[in-house]
Amino acid sequence: MAQSETSQRGIDHPIFSESVRRIRTWLEPTGIYQGLSSLEQELLERLVHSSGDLELAPLVAWSPQACALGAAAVAQGAVILTDTAMAAAAVAPMARRTFSNPVHTLLEWAPPTVADGAPASETRSSLGMAAALKVLGGESLGGPPRDARPLVVLIGSAPTALETLLDLVAAGSCPAPALVIGMPVGFVGVAESKRHLAASGLVHLRLEGPKGGAGLVAAACNALLRRAWLEAG
Repeated sequence: MAQSETSQRGIDHPIFSESVRRIRTWLEPTGIYQGLSSLEQELLERLVHSSGDLELAPLVAWSPQACALGAAAVAQGAVILTDTAMAAAAVAPMARRTFSNPVHTLLEWAPPTVADGAPASETRSSLGMAAALKVLGGESLGGPPRDARPLVVLIGSAPTALETLLDLVAAGSCPAPALVIGMPVGFVGVAESKRHLAASGLVHLRLEGPKGGAGLVAAACNALLRRAWLEAG
């Protein structure tokens, strides 16, 4: 199997390239690569590498053409919205080196606290998501979008933020993002939110079950940025 384009062009460190070679050696006999594009294969390998977990591979799922559409969106300078400062910090350097994508966290719009007696589904993250989409999507404000670029949303921690996004899009209160990377981690509301994402019709990447996290959504986004940048060059 041919090496990834990043390795061919000397972008990756030799240790990383050797790690990918070993990942392929382990995964190829499972047949998991069958039918995958080179970009889908590369993204899968980077998620396995970032997690150090070969058992992650069969949990990675995406809607049709999600990787290609996501790469096209970031190449257009998409605004990247994350649910944690950790994910934003991991994506921002790659965004600066490539398409200068703005990177935000929904916590920039979140209130300091949640009102007493609020339902469990109402969290700082869910409220921050709703407010961020008003600013970055624009349509909820009743006016033209403040930023006409595509929106890519990364959820690695907060299933309530993912549910809010899905509810607002379904209600027609905001435009659908160009891509949702939905990989919240945990045991309460996480699997449910991922099932809702799978059934939403949105262009998305997801990770089934309780696994996920800021590092994985950042790895997925960075893989898309890296490939789009190489192809643009």
